[in-house]
Amino acid sequence: MVIAGDAERILIPDTGTLSQGRLKGLHLLHTHLSDEGLSQEDLMDLLFLRLDAMCVLCVSEEGAPRMWQYAQLDPTKKETPYTTSPLLSWDFSDLDLTGSTERIEDDFSRLENGRTVVSTQRAILVSVADVPRPVQERNLEELALLCKTAGVQAEARIIQRSRVNPRSILGKGKIAELEVLALTHQADTLIFDGELTPAQLHNLADITERRVLDRTQLILDIFAQHATSRAGKLQVELAQLRYLQPRLVGKNKAMDRLMGGIGGRGPGETKLETDRRKNKERMSLIKKELEKISAQRKYVRQQRKRRGLPLVALVGYTNAGKSTLLNTLSHSETLTADQLFATLDPVSRRLRFPRAQELIVADTIGFIRNLPDELVEAFRATLDELQDADLILHVVDASDEDLDQHIQSVSDILCDLELVTIPTLLVFNKWDSVHPDRATRLTERFPEALPVSAKQGGGLRELEHEVLRFFEACQG
Repeated sequence: MVIAGDAERILIPDTGTLSQGRLKGLHLLHTHLSDEGLSQEDLMDLLFLRLDAMCVLCVSEEGAPRMWQYAQLDPTKKETPYTTSPLLSWDFSDLDLTGSTERIEDDFSRLENGRTVVSTQRAILVSVADVPRPVQERNLEELALLCKTAGVQAEARIIQRSRVNPRSILGKGKIAELEVLALTHQADTLIFDGELTPAQLHNLADITERRVLDRTQLILDIFAQHATSRAGKLQVELAQLRYLQPRLVGKNKAMDRLMGGIGGRGPGETKLETDRRKNKERMSLIKKELEKISAQRKYVRQQRKRRGLPLVALVGYTNAGKSTLLNTLSHSETLTADQLFATLDPVSRRLRFPRAQELIVADTIGFIRNLPDELVEAFRATLDELQDADLILHVVDASDEDLDQHIQSVSDILCDLELVTIPTLLVFNKWDSVHPDRATRLTERFPEALPVSAKQGGGLRELEHEVLRFFEACQG
């Protein structure tokens, strides 16, 4: 098949989404009215379109052929994943385009098979924000941990600090750089640190022909993997539907109109409108189910209050060690893992202290900076447990370099939930991993904090005494 264009444009047919290791199946030949060979724009088209070859024929002012040059992708090169030929005489060519294309695709396949990464998805992480670069780098570190939890391998990272492009969030140069990274690392997913608008998601997916996710969707995927109880699954589904609602787009023009025709009034309901209506109906059904679950939990809390059992709630940044602390205090075996959002469902344990003092300790989902609104709203029934808490233990990973940001993020969420009036005790966990110099500085900055090691058991007796002292003071 030969596709001809004119001096201004050429229409390239849609050949579908490219599978890993395959090229477009098209060679592009165009002319330059000078002796200049391939331009940077030509090479970017080769890269973005995944062409088999990009060729340019240099012609004189009279239109006579003079020189020609070609370029092809080269997956073995990292910085510039393509090779270019020198300018050749127009009547000379020893290029076997079919054979060279097969060799290129074989190179892609060898790179694919030679990787030791177990994950089926590989991603490039992208940060676009008007904040200092060190902050962006720390945020990408957290995004990489989220990817690890989701089972995605983060292959490379890219940072842009300039003003956000409203259409595709990235400038043209950064998109080219992103495409180079994705091609050389065989990445099939692009994950952005932040929330993309529906238009930006759509445009980036069209430009790159790769799966595009933002931070919110990644967190929702993790929650979907980790939800075990019926309540947790319903809450995650509700959050996903809320996120999806404004991002539904029509995909099939053949099904664009329904319920019209003979006897109908107007063009009928579009497929997009049908999808959104079904989405809303499902959300309404889930909300009713969650209201029933919330009522049941409220009844349990009322029964607990009648028995006079105080409630201590554990809150903290995700992976701060709340579940480990609960297990050590209660000698139980709640799921723990060195990853973000290992547990989602609330867990309560009854503790018995000296002098016949009993209380309930409840573990909640971990918080994270800029916790998506969809999740906060969907997990309202879970977070209701905090409303009845008599004391909040704010658990902090003392060994984390971003300790201040984590404390502030948790405090902001507690403020949004209107829980700032509940007495809070700051607990520095993983104290055994803190360097002595850092421990001294933290003690000076946070003299009221209690240092503990949930895994080793250090400092837990002091924590128990402090909790008992608090409730004895309340009773007195």
